[in-house]
Amino acid sequence: MRGGPDSDIPPAALALIETTATYLEMTERPTRPTVPAPALKLSLQRAEHPSVSFYRYLYNSIGRPWAWVNKRLVDDEELRGFIQDPKVELYVLSVAGVPAGMAQIDRREPGIVDLAYFGLMPEFIGRKLGPYLLNWAIDQAWTGNTTKVTVNTCDLDHPSALPLYQRLGFSPVRREVVSLPHPHLFGLEMPAHRR
Repeated sequence: MRGGPDSDIPPAALALIETTATYLEMTERPTRPTVPAPALKLSLQRAEHPSVSFYRYLYNSIGRPWAWVNKRLVDDEELRGFIQDPKVELYVLSVAGVPAGMAQIDRREPGIVDLAYFGLMPEFIGRKLGPYLLNWAIDQAWTGNTTKVTVNTCDLDHPSALPLYQRLGFSPVRREVVSLPHPHLFGLEMPAHRR
């Protein structure tokens, strides 16, 4: 149904999309075998005090196919406060010097580490980098006084995201339907598996 003068749907609601979010956690350091690095020229480095423009480049490029919109709604000052907080760590995976993915670890809550954002640039998906980077990020999250690691995903994300999180040791603890700004507001298409 389309909104309009005779519609019961408020115009603001037309700009929202519902998705099912799954919240996962890990309460013990995993004992699984490590995931080997793919046979590529890899580097993994922490971006210390990342600029807003660099962060937006990573976030927007990685998240474009999966309708990542939350950080697009945040102004530069608020985003700078988040990404440059000393307890928020941004790691960039590169292949032959080209940014290929990111893992963002949020340690602002004592004992609880949130894998806030994790993903690969579209052209690097399918090269076994996802399991390697996630395995590395989980091990990094368990350094220090960590008692729990959390992550969340939704049904707009890559179809392999949830199974990968579970395969590497996360367990779902709750699901809920949430409303997000519709991707078309940002010039994005719906993920192919949700069209």
